[in-house]
Amino acid sequence: MKIKSRRYKQSGFSLLEVLITIMITLIAILGIALLQAKAQQAELESYQRAQALVLLSDIVDRINIHRSTTSCFVITSNTGSGIPYVGTDGTDHIGVPACAASTTNYNDQADDAMDAIDDLLKGSAETLGGNPVGAMIGARACISYDASTELDSVSGTGLYTVVVSWQALADLVAPVNNCGNGLYGTETKRRAVSTSFRMANLYG
Repeated sequence: MKIKSRRYKQSGFSLLEVLITIMITLIAILGIALLQAKAQQAELESYQRAQALVLLSDIVDRINIHRSTTSCFVITSNTGSGIPYVGTDGTDHIGVPACAASTTNYNDQADDAMDAIDDLLKGSAETLGGNPVGAMIGARACISYDASTELDSVSGTGLYTVVVSWQALADLVAPVNNCGNGLYGTETKRRAVSTSFRMANLYG
């Protein structure tokens, strides 16, 4: 009687197949992690821009409220370099405001308004562990006035321009509006939003 030998097929995964599977899984995990990091960066950029627009609107409102002392809000004499400014401290920060455009009462109100703008840009509206975190990174604001745009040469009817700038995390195209130029590492990391407006003549 002849006995036939039986050969059994080996099944399962080889070590090489396991290593390839691990590599594919790791690449997928790294891709997800990178995507999440990019999403968080985009979320922060969006938050900062939204905060900047809120502060921009707030500054314009404060200037409009203090009509008898608007000249005290015009702090940026060098519009090419965007200095001086309010907000994050630096060499060209305006320091303590000292309005002298009207009565003592109105001057004090203008000084208080400028102090409030300065504090808001420094993030005082929200704190975390006693530190201000309610504004953008390196938030600054520049306020200028263009006398050449006055209507019929009437003082105060020209264009006021407010620029709010801050530091971003990623490089993009440098903004056209100047405010705190050269204070954010590279100009491609500087972000800025701006608006120009005229003061309505309520007494004409």
